[in-house]
Amino acid sequence: MLAPRKGCAGPLPCGRWGGYTYAMATLDQSLGTGPQTADDVRRIINERGIEFLFAQFVDMHAKPSAKLVPAHHLDDLLADGAGFAGFAAGDIGQGPHDPDIAAIPDPRSLTILPWRPTVARFACDVTVEGEPWPFCPRTILRNALDRAKSMGFELKIGIELEYFLLRRTEDGGIEIADDQDTLDLPCYDMRALTRNLDFVSQVSKAVTELGWDNYATDHEDANGQFEQNFQFADALTTCDRAVFFRYMIEAMAQERGLLATFMPKPFNNKTGNGCHFHVSLWSGGENLFERDPADDPRGLGLSELAYNFIGGLKAHAKAYIAVTAPTVNSYKRLVVGAPTSGATWAPAYVSYGYNNRTQMLRVPAGGRIEDRTVDGSCNPYLAATAMLAAGLDGVERKLDAGEPNADNLYTYSEEQRNAHGIELLPANLLDATRELERCQVLRDWLGKTRDGDYVDYFIKVKRGEWQAAHEEITKWELNRYLQLF
Repeated sequence: MLAPRKGCAGPLPCGRWGGYTYAMATLDQSLGTGPQTADDVRRIINERGIEFLFAQFVDMHAKPSAKLVPAHHLDDLLADGAGFAGFAAGDIGQGPHDPDIAAIPDPRSLTILPWRPTVARFACDVTVEGEPWPFCPRTILRNALDRAKSMGFELKIGIELEYFLLRRTEDGGIEIADDQDTLDLPCYDMRALTRNLDFVSQVSKAVTELGWDNYATDHEDANGQFEQNFQFADALTTCDRAVFFRYMIEAMAQERGLLATFMPKPFNNKTGNGCHFHVSLWSGGENLFERDPADDPRGLGLSELAYNFIGGLKAHAKAYIAVTAPTVNSYKRLVVGAPTSGATWAPAYVSYGYNNRTQMLRVPAGGRIEDRTVDGSCNPYLAATAMLAAGLDGVERKLDAGEPNADNLYTYSEEQRNAHGIELLPANLLDATRELERCQVLRDWLGKTRDGDYVDYFIKVKRGEWQAAHEEITKWELNRYLQLF
């Protein structure tokens, strides 16, 4: 086994190397450096000349919904929130007969739009008639984090979000925005980065101005695909940032006449968009996952607690993938073997190993675990809840992670996988929801609603999505079957 590198104390990649990680600074620019109270918010809004405020929340799909509130109504917004007809906003557990939802701002989430500096955004929790709304994904994560805190743990996460820059064609299709980005192996292409420097440099400046610290930008494995990383933080902060980052990228692209997408697999012959989660558990400022590799019998720089967490992730992977890869399209990114675009970077094998991208769970350095199967369509609040639930079940039950795998799993035959006890993730969303339905751990942690378990609501929506896609007649079907018989 290769000896892991030393000197990486945080739960995120220390920077970028070989596509994803090398040693980066461990500065944690989290909520401690931002506004903490309503008074802090008032001061910042006055000092920065903020004129308008977005009160933003998300539905099951993490679609950002908002009202724009003039800043002189800040006190009303903080006290009463912004009202919405929830049924019209998306899948958030409401019918047309239900009372309005209220989006209540979290003062700590105040985020000034770097490209519109007189406008700011609050991430909000949803309430109904003064009570927390159990269908609100942000509330679900907050409840899970409170539960983990009662067990002595704080979850920290770093997220790597990949996206494509596209444009619409005259016939309504899509194409890569950069018509010179045509290399067979475009990953890290300096020339493509240079041609897109105006856009990606503005994003980089915006992320750093927000205090998140963009530490690297690269051209990813597919033509027209980019990744721009920012520092890890506590789970709620990182999820708030992920929602805002997707919104910001899309808005800045639209202002340039472009289309940005985080869709898992927009092209059948190109690598898809991941949203890799790097996770660790902390207590009192100490990373509980980290050990000196010399003290780790497996040599990965992980504690026994971390291996138990991996044991939980492996035990529930086939269920929680319905939440971390939650769309029909997600399962076209998760493939067995090597695809036409060189490497998937999204293995479908329930396994873990050291710095090995053919594994679902990768340990790029001591003290953190990366899940490479999470994709750009996930609701980060729900995905974080699902991974936390699975991992802590492993901690509570002291589940054995097994031995790390150092092989290239893309080359494994079915017989080899079986011999190593490596299971596959579900092949489609329907099968994933069936696994989720049977998982009592995730059912418990995702909580109850007025109508039953949130898991059942989630499954109902996702099965409807799968059924709608299943009923579509595709071009592939017509090409294959129209005159075959």
